[in-house]
Amino acid sequence: MEERSLKITGADKTFFNRLSNTLTRILIPTKIGINSMLITVKRNALLKNFEIYNNPELDKDKKESLEEKYEQSYTAYLEALDKYVLDSIYKKVKSNSASEYEKNALSRYYEITSLKEPEYVEYKYRKQKYLIELDYEGLKTSNKNKSLERYYDFYIFKMDMLYKGILKNYSIKLADTTNVYDSTKDWVYTKIFYTLEEYVKSILSLKIKENEVSQNILDEYEKYENFEVGKLDTKDTIEKNMILLALSRKLFIHSLPLVVSEQCYKRLLADARNLVQDTKIAVKREKAYSMLIKLIEEYNTKLLATKVYWENEQEKLDFKKFWDKYKENEKIKETDFIEYVKQKEILFIKDDMKKLHDEKTDYTRLIKYYKRKLVDYDAIRELKGFTSKGKYIKNKVKVK
Repeated sequence: MEERSLKITGADKTFFNRLSNTLTRILIPTKIGINSMLITVKRNALLKNFEIYNNPELDKDKKESLEEKYEQSYTAYLEALDKYVLDSIYKKVKSNSASEYEKNALSRYYEITSLKEPEYVEYKYRKQKYLIELDYEGLKTSNKNKSLERYYDFYIFKMDMLYKGILKNYSIKLADTTNVYDSTKDWVYTKIFYTLEEYVKSILSLKIKENEVSQNILDEYEKYENFEVGKLDTKDTIEKNMILLALSRKLFIHSLPLVVSEQCYKRLLADARNLVQDTKIAVKREKAYSMLIKLIEEYNTKLLATKVYWENEQEKLDFKKFWDKYKENEKIKETDFIEYVKQKEILFIKDDMKKLHDEKTDYTRLIKYYKRKLVDYDAIRELKGFTSKGKYIKNKVKVK
């Protein structure tokens, strides 16, 4: 009897385990259904309040109360999405019934959550962005075109605000000289370029489809598209980031103020100079050099030329001299384009050589390369022989 009862108990345990696992699998999609319905209700309430609050004809006296109502519905909507991730996606991953998309979604969720303690401000913006993107992707795959069309205006409006918040946070970090954690700022620069590219891919591309951007932004975006295909080398990455910076001057002028953009340009210039200096293969070096010249022009024309406040008066005077020469050279553009290009390149080389003397990095090889270019352009002449002290020099150059 005892032996038999033990066998029966064991059999019952196996049976109930199987039943429990089956019920769990059955209940998970039900839970998803409940959450989806709840999200739909919260989304509809949010969109209704958003449309009222965002009405340009809205009376200003009512704006404050309606804003509070909109914010409350937005919070409730995010809470429903957060619950969906924790109740539904987590359980599907745990029961090994999740799709690759759901596994990646949960992985991203935990990655963002890990920012909460060390980087709360970034966590706050990125979690909102993540949850809104999750719902947007869900609407796209569900083929609910009417819901997607209604959601679009809110999605673009909110994502613009969130990206501005993220980039503003990075700008503050770059300006903070007391923060030991980001003393080198390397990671912050990486995050800025990553976030700009993320925005261009996911949000700006949508605006372009809807014809919501100006022609000059569209022109820059078309340049960026050339770098979306294939594996990028260091030169391509620098050039791509240069385009992203140019776009940021039009899209995020307040979130990434001029002083921060200037630091980003200086970082790219340092990377480009090192690339030219360190590249051994002649053809690749020439390509890297052409990219550096292009970057120098963009830095001067798109940033320094728009700079109003200068901390260093001498730098301001130096740039004014440079700019006068640059504008003077522009006059021959129509009559002699080849000479215009040549003189412009000479101007950029000489200007950059002056700046290299103040850099901590040893740019001896780059200066030598620059001088060889100037000799080729007949901008300086090469002298061979002895110095006045009797010391022999192999290649001495003299500026004309």
